[in-house]
Amino acid sequence: MPELPASAALTRDQARELDRKAIQELGIPSTVLMELAGLAVAREAEHLAGGKGPVLVVAGQGNNGGDGYVAARHLANRGIEASVVVFADKRQIAGDAKVNLAILLRMGVPLRFLTAPISWDVYRDQLRPAALVVDALFGTGLRGEVREPGRTAIELLNQAGKPVVAVDIPSGLDCDTGQPLGVAVKAEVTVTFARAKVGLLRPGARPYVGRLVVADIGIPPSLSP
Repeated sequence: MPELPASAALTRDQARELDRKAIQELGIPSTVLMELAGLAVAREAEHLAGGKGPVLVVAGQGNNGGDGYVAARHLANRGIEASVVVFADKRQIAGDAKVNLAILLRMGVPLRFLTAPISWDVYRDQLRPAALVVDALFGTGLRGEVREPGRTAIELLNQAGKPVVAVDIPSGLDCDTGQPLGVAVKAEVTVTFARAKVGLLRPGARPYVGRLVVADIGIPPSLSP
């Protein structure tokens, strides 16, 4: 993991404020930020997988999942077999994530929506053939211990022993402290956006973060949160 100065990293609240300024003050559409974020994840996933699939995207219902949908689209466009497991009902997906989910559905990218009561055998069957997993379950806004079904989803992902590319932050890792919120994904690569996050640089976060990539998503370096 690169040694970045603490001054270059953002807390959870600062990251949210940076996004707000980029969208509201500079006028960068939030869909553009999501597109560039997902593209950066796809590039790292393709590199780590050696250009081969299948790649499984494990997504939640929020914008982190939306970044995962974009990544799945770009991987599919590059001829890499990609599929998505969503831990939410399709009706729960909103905003920019909904836009990108709809594109995947029109493209015919395989998607499974897992809602209560969840068949964990179905999830295991999705994980088993994957050459690589993109973790798009939870983002930097997560607070408090990971609840079900997220907890079991993370535990089974870690048990599967697959290389993982985490979207922005390993799911379950606290953005500020770098400590697992009960449980956290152990990633081989973490692609975070615009700036590093404080928690990613904590010594205790190393087993979860893996190699840290700070991806440019079009937010000027001069913009301060």
